[in-house]
Parts: sequence; structure tokens; C-alpha cells
Amino acid sequence: MSRFCFSSALVAGCLLALSHFNAFAQSDVISKQPLAANSVMVVDLKTNKVLHAENADEVSPIASVSKLMAAMVVLDAKLPLKEKIAVDVSQSPIMRNVHSRIRIGSKVTRENMLIMTLIASENRAATSLAHHYPGGFKAFVKAMNAKAKALSMNSTHFDEPSGLSENNVSSASDLIKLLKASQSYPELKRLSSMPKRHVIFSKPRYKLDFHNTNKLVFKDSWDIALTKTGYTSKAGQCLVMLAEMNKREVAFVVLDAFGKYTHLADANRFKRYLETGKVSKVPKEAQKYKQQKQTQ
Repeated sequence: MSRFCFSSALVAGCLLALSHFNAFAQSDVISKQPLAANSVMVVDLKTNKVLHAENADEVSPIASVSKLMAAMVVLDAKLPLKEKIAVDVSQSPIMRNVHSRIRIGSKVTRENMLIMTLIASENRAATSLAHHYPGGFKAFVKAMNAKAKALSMNSTHFDEPSGLSENNVSSASDLIKLLKASQSYPELKRLSSMPKRHVIFSKPRYKLDFHNTNKLVFKDSWDIALTKTGYTSKAGQCLVMLAEMNKREVAFVVLDAFGKYTHLADANRFKRYLETGKVSKVPKEAQKYKQQKQTQ
């Protein structure tokens, strides 16, 4: 869990600044530190300065980063977090034959569903949250898109909450807006930054351990207030974070990175650059992938 918090004044200022972000994203702002991801945006939250931006307006699938919006919609509805709800994916065609450790019909608190959704990127958990939303699954997806519109995320669209759909798309510049909005959700920050969670289910009773897919939350050198990862073959490796880098509170977005840990390596590279001024090399394979993507 984060050691720093954002003041209400800062939150208000950042939200007011949302309307100015399209101007920032029109051209690249590239630091001396190269990054491997195809689409990048890093912003100093105090000054609103863009520290690094590449292809920030490019629209692409965002995989499980979608779950961050799903969790925000659940919290907006102010549904009881201690209420036990059943694992249910019946209204989501894309969830057919999707493997999961959690059993259909078993029950767990809505809070634990949120935690599994955010830290372990559990697809059944995210979809179950939608099934237990007022109006059901379709109303939930509609609320996700309405929230995106309200935040002026004009390049963003959701077909379902898990991120398995290739039609769940956004851009780095839009996701910066989502990160800025998330500053006013203390529960979202608390739940997403947990390193791990032991969850007890009922009907039937069983226990499972879940760990954060962002391995940086386990590092003492990192102070992460909020995070979500994502991956599909179409989306590549994705990472969004609110984190501290060299005593700066930053919003960090990388989309479509090549390699299992490249999104995390990009975060480490940029943090090290801000702290030391030293430039780190990007692996040749990742450079080649990025060049190929940018010529398509």
C-alpha cells in the first residue's frame, strides 16, 4: 500500500487539467531515456508536465487494464463491499471456456472480488462484479463507457469488463485521464496496490492465495499508490501506475510492450533515469518489435 497520498486540492487541480491533455498528446515528448513500449505517457502530477510521450494518442487494445475502469464503476455504485456475491459469468459470451481457479457459483465478498480483479487480474471475478451490478452485465458495460465519456476519454471503448475482448481499446493519453481520476478513489488505490491476498470462498468452502501481477509492488525501492497490468497477444504487455519516482508523484502508462517483463523494465528504466540521470539500454528484441509496430 502506498506511503503517500494526494491532497484534495491536487486532485481538483488535476481533474481540471484533464481538458488540456489532448494538446500535450499531439506530439511526442521524448526524454533521453528510451523505452521499449510502443505507446507511452508519463506525467508529473504536481506540475502536470509530460515527462515522456510516444504514440500517446494511438488507439490499441488494453487487455486487463480494463479492469481498473470496472473497479471504478463498482465503487461509484457504492455497493456493499462486505456483501457476499456468487461467481457468475453466464451473461458474458467471451468467458466461455476461460480457465479460472475460482469456481462458478461459489461466493465471496464483493471486496475480495475487487481485490482478485485488481491484483490478480482474475477474469471471472471481474465478470462476476458486472453480473451483480444494478441492471446486470449490459448495464455495467454501459456504465463503463459512460464513465469513460465523462472523463473525456474519447478514444476509449469497452465491450466487457475483463479485457479479453480486442474491442476494449484506449490510448496512453486517455489512460492518464483515468489515472488522474483514480486519485479520488482511496479504496481503488488500497486494493490495487496490495502485494497479495488470502481469500476464503463459501458454497463450497475453499481457500486460494492471489498475488499482484505487478511485481514492483514487492520491491522496497518502489512506492506505488495504484497499479494495473494487462496482457493479450494483441495488446502486448501493458502497465498503468500512480507511483513515486525521485520524489515526484507520477502517472505512468506503457502499452503494447514486447516480452514478459518489458513493461516492468520500462518502469524501472524510467525511475532510474529520473533518480540518477543515467540512460539504460533497451534490449534489441524489444527495439525491433517497436520499430515493426511503428511501420505497420
